[in-house]
Amino acid sequence: MEERIYNIDETLKGKRIDKFLSEEFEGKSRSFIQGIIEKGTVLVNEKVVKSNYKLKTFDIVKVSMPEPEELDVQAENIDINILYEDSDVVVINKAKGMVVHPAPGNYNGTLVNALLYHCKDLSSINGVIRPGIVHRIDKDTTGVLVIAKNDDAHVKLSAQLKDHSMKREYYALVEGKISKDSGTIDKPLKRSKKDRLKIAIDSDGRRAVTHFEVIERFKNTTLVKCVLETGRTHQIRVHMASIGHPLVGDPLYGFKKTKFKSGGQMLHAKVLGFIHPRTNEYVEFTTELPDNYTKLIENLKKENI
Repeated sequence: MEERIYNIDETLKGKRIDKFLSEEFEGKSRSFIQGIIEKGTVLVNEKVVKSNYKLKTFDIVKVSMPEPEELDVQAENIDINILYEDSDVVVINKAKGMVVHPAPGNYNGTLVNALLYHCKDLSSINGVIRPGIVHRIDKDTTGVLVIAKNDDAHVKLSAQLKDHSMKREYYALVEGKISKDSGTIDKPLKRSKKDRLKIAIDSDGRRAVTHFEVIERFKNTTLVKCVLETGRTHQIRVHMASIGHPLVGDPLYGFKKTKFKSGGQMLHAKVLGFIHPRTNEYVEFTTELPDNYTKLIENLKKENI
């Protein structure tokens, strides 16, 4: 177990402890840091604190960072759609229904299992459970993802996510007809206190910003392009639901009564652009909408629904 001790000075006064530690431990997400704080492995002046604790001058912060859980994640010969690959990155078009990385109770059939088979090397920053995973999308969300094949690439790509310079465009089919041609949703997000499976809009949450633009309107639905300024868990799903237009087929945030049977939220990561970690040149990848998505849109046009 790695242990670190920090003596807090005037420059850090007032900073949230979870934000401070996520910056100190490179490669560890803020949610991971919040998890170890909840477990009591972070002490301030020998006392357990909460994630929103604000540092004070002369505080002594002691962190006991648990060792990565050693799990045997097996390589599996699972077909994946590789759009691009070199010695630093691999860009894939994730299929609907595929979980990105293993989790308790689900250690097989994930994108990581497939990557371990298809790629010789993956970055080690996120440990054995999430090797190479820089960012992720939900199980039923489709589209483009970039994977890091070495730690240097991982650090540089993660920095672009952190400073919001990575370009990410999604296509979402939402319930109802949106009247405005475009808009911005700026609402903070946090894990729901009532339902831990959900993310909720909460003034104590992390800032989340989604820009949307109407692509096409149908009788009772709208196809929109969503551009992420930040990348929080379930961000587009929660934000669109918050303005009365949840994603078609969304089992968590959608309407309970709906005529559409899509087998999951209609969300596709269509465009991903970033500065290549080795060449420092901007690269961009675009993916077409999956068949189930295009078929539903064709039916909407034919049936005028």
